[in-house]
Amino acid sequence: MVKIVLNKQDKNGIGINSKIKDKIFNPFFTTKPSGEGVGLGLSLVNKIIVGQHHGSIKVETQAGKYTEFIIEIPMANSTTFLPERDES
Repeated sequence: MVKIVLNKQDKNGIGINSKIKDKIFNPFFTTKPSGEGVGLGLSLVNKIIVGQHHGSIKVETQAGKYTEFIIEIPMANSTTFLPERDES
């Protein structure tokens, strides 16, 4: 398992409000004004990590203090990616 932790300390930021935390991975969810975002970024990240790589992505946050994304992806067997040998 590979674990990646992305941590952003928000000195002047707002973190992620607990009321919307459970929605941030939903397609088309955005907190930006109309025309400034379509809300697909985190949805696509979630789809790739969870759907394609069988991993997980979690968010820990405290409004006004920090936001932390924890990404875990299982390691593939290295032989999975090796081409087959031609023994002739």
